[in-house]
Formats: sequence, structure tokens, C-alpha cells
Amino acid sequence: MRTLSPEELAQAVRYATDWFAVYVEETNALNVYPVPDGDTGTNMHLTLQSVRRELDLTDTARMPEVARALAYGSLLGARGNSGVILSQILKGYAEVLRRREALDPDALVDALKRGAEAAYRAVMKPVEGTILTVARAAAEGAEAARGAGVDTLEGLLQAAQNAAQKALERTPELLPVLKTAGVVDAGGMGYLRFLEGLLGFLEARPLPEPPKVERYAQEAFEEEEYGYCTEFLMEGVEAPIEEIRRAVAPFGDSLLVVGAEGFVKGHIHTNEPDALLATVARYGRMRRTKVEDMSEQHSEILAAVGAAEEPPPPTGLVAVAPGWGLAKAFRGLGARVVAGGQTQNPSVEDLLDALRAVPSEEVVLLPNNKNVILAAERAAALAGERLGKRVRVLPTRTLGAGLAAAVAFDENRPAEAILPAMEAAAEHARTLEVTRASRDARTEEVGEVSEGQVIGLLDGKLKLVAETPEEALLELLRLVLVPEAEYEVLTLFTGPGMIPEASEALSQKLAAYFPELETELHPGGPELYDLVAVLE
Repeated sequence: MRTLSPEELAQAVRYATDWFAVYVEETNALNVYPVPDGDTGTNMHLTLQSVRRELDLTDTARMPEVARALAYGSLLGARGNSGVILSQILKGYAEVLRRREALDPDALVDALKRGAEAAYRAVMKPVEGTILTVARAAAEGAEAARGAGVDTLEGLLQAAQNAAQKALERTPELLPVLKTAGVVDAGGMGYLRFLEGLLGFLEARPLPEPPKVERYAQEAFEEEEYGYCTEFLMEGVEAPIEEIRRAVAPFGDSLLVVGAEGFVKGHIHTNEPDALLATVARYGRMRRTKVEDMSEQHSEILAAVGAAEEPPPPTGLVAVAPGWGLAKAFRGLGARVVAGGQTQNPSVEDLLDALRAVPSEEVVLLPNNKNVILAAERAAALAGERLGKRVRVLPTRTLGAGLAAAVAFDENRPAEAILPAMEAAAEHARTLEVTRASRDARTEEVGEVSEGQVIGLLDGKLKLVAETPEEALLELLRLVLVPEAEYEVLTLFTGPGMIPEASEALSQKLAAYFPELETELHPGGPELYDLVAVLE
């Protein structure tokens, strides 16, 4: 009887992640919620990539460590509704595997069952016709095959896959929205592809060719009631998960709050992302948040659908941005946005996924953070090798430089023609950031700084300390706006901690002190910053 050692299981998960990557766009095209929860295929793939990164940092000779990587890696990297549910399935796998020395047929059946059970428990109102239905069917198919005497991993996975396929085909009968769109469930399809990948590893099959996407289910739908897909990851949480679920439930729908390895992950669709994040922040230390404007994404996908019969524009744009307001701004300038920034640097694979999604053969990539430039250059090289794309990295080190460059972007011209203007705009822009000191320190620039003290940075360099964020911003502006400085527009993004009344008061102060500046104020700045401003 064949078993998989911990190292072989880690290899199988890596291979299944590569297998899944082939079907990302196919899975995205099925998404009918009806504005994307990000994109179902992309989100599930990013969740699996997070597991792979954790496996790369793990002693894969020990099964408890492999199990921990499945649970911990998937929770930290879970994206979107289906990604969070997938993380719970993998958490269920881990609960079984951590007590085993190898993956044998009985352990496989138990893992599939425990994964489906964990997924159902995670959802406040389980809906049939989704990934939940497919996961349960896969477990039941494997269990029935084991009871009938099947004693190989390959045979059991094939039985699980067959049962999952049948359940997937039935999803339109269980969920009217799927029947209306004429598609099967996207999350269920994603889970089926993951199982296929595990079986493909056991049978040493080569990766398949990507299927051609003929249509997007989103064409059949209007935007939904709630506009922002909001996620958070907290650590140090002592309150019961049920209490946190009750606290966030009034803010919207599509709610998931789950935990593993000392962390709590949440996902909800809402119209009040900042208020939601302020509510949950009292339960623990916020490790990471993500807010996506689903209306923007919906428009982006429908535009892509409408342009499917036409040749893509000569040049595409990819930009790294933290905070939903900044992401919205970059999208409005024609960019495909990769979430990330200070303390949340995207991986090479994250950037490569975004480059893959841009249909143009030439792409300009804006890292917008000095710590992302190397990853961007590596992703650009891989895009050339794997995708045949010509990617030009404009090494923007700040968000201000990136936004200014994006304003000068023109998709209808070749990259070589627009890069000089983009570079000039980036060099001229100034970035003003107001945040809090993360620790006590003695600095050359401003002397002693205490943990939690308000600090101001100009183009990434510490310039001052202040009593309040508003004071820090005003002082930074006074440093820059000397008589000979030629700046006309101030674009200001407020962080999650700033209430609307404070934003309005700040806007009035700016108008009084700097009447020559045209000021634009937006919510949705990066989570670790009180204020981020761009002078152009």
C-alpha cells in the first residue's frame, strides 16, 4: 500500500498549486457573486501560494510541520470568500495529518471528511450549491470507495474527484443564481481542480494546457448591495470567534470569521469598511487588512469582456498599492492593482499573476515601495520567460511617485514612448506620510522618538515628530511648499483610524493655510498610516 511521506505530501501540494494555476482564469469566469470577491480563481490560487511559501520555510521531513504549514499558511494567505473556505478545508486536513507519520488511504479519507466539516462550521449560514457541497461530496465519495475496498491513494482521490464532479454539475439546481448565469459554482470548480492536481502528482501527469475562456458569468449581473470586500487578520485574540462574528454581522453579508494557529481571519462584504475594521480592532492586534472596491472590479471585468473580441491595447499597467482608496485611484488610471506595501510586500508570484492577467504584450510595472523593486524585477524577468511579455519596471520608491507616473500612463502608446513622461512625473512628485513610531529609537534626523509617537516622512525619509497627525501633515507641507516649489495638486488619503469629522476639519485647515493648492481628499489610505499625501 503506497503512502506519502511528509516531503512527498509537500511536493504534492506544490504540484496541485501549479495545476490550479492553469485554471485560474476559467474559475474566475464562473464567478457570479455577481461582483467579484476579488476573483474566485485568483483568490484560491493566492491562498495556495501562501501555503507553498510556508512549506518552503518548513522542515517538510516532519508531518506535524507540514500540517502546520497547511493550516497556518492558508489562513495567513486566504483571499476572498472561497479562499477563506479553502483555508478551513486545509485546516481540517491539518487536524488529521498532524497526528500521522505519513498520508495513507485511511488518513486521506479522514482528511477529506474533516476538511469538509471544518468548512461548514466556518460559515454562519451554509449555502448548498457552493464549494461546501462539492467538498462534502468529495469526502463522501472517498469514504464510499474505501468501504468498497479501494486501498490506494490514487483510487481514493479518483473516487473523490468523480463525486466532486457530479456534485459540481448539480450546483445550478441548488443555487438559482448559478442557473440564471448558466454556470457551475466557481469555488466548487476550484476545489475540484485542486483535487485533480493532487491526483496528477500521484500519477506523474504533466500540467495541462489552460482552457480557453469563452464567456464571463458576470455579464448576466448588476452590482450587488455591498460595495467593498473587506478582510482582516488579527493575532493575540482572546475573545471567542462567535463573539467577533456577532460584532461584525450587522455590517454586511458574505461573512466568514475563522481562526487557526493563534490567528483570526475575517471576510465580509460591506459599505462601511473603515467602521468595520475599527470595530474588530478592539479584539486583538491587527496584522493585516484588505479592502477591495468590488464595483471597480466589476466594471473592470465587464470592460475586459467587452474588449475580448478586440485586440488589447499596446501597453498595460500594473501597480502595487496598499489601502482600498489608493487601489481605487490606481484602477481609475488604468492599472491592474496588486495589494501590498509597507509590511505587506507582495511576492514575485503575486506580481506575476497580475502581469498574466493584463492582456497587453507590453506592461509597465510600478512597485511603489523600495522593498518591492527587486521582486518586481524578478517578476518582470519571469513574465518574459513564461508569458512572452515585455515588462518594464519603473522603480518607483513611493506611492506619490507611482501615482504621478500612472497619471502620465497612456495604454494606446508603446511603453518606450510613454516611459520618459512617466519617469519625469515620478521624479517631480512628493510623497508625505504620517504614521506612528513602531518602537523607541534615537534618530539622526529628529533625535529621540517614542513608540506610538506621530512622525512625518517626506519621500520615505523621517523629517519630524508631532503631537497630532494633522500637525505633522501641515509641517510637512510647509517644508515642501517653499516659494519656488511648483506644486498645484494635493491628493490626500486618510487611514482607517480617521473619522469623517476629523477629515472634514483637516480639509478646511488645508484650504485656509494653502489656498493655492487644489486639494482632493479620499478615504481608504494604508492601514498603518494616519495620512498619505501626494503633491504634484
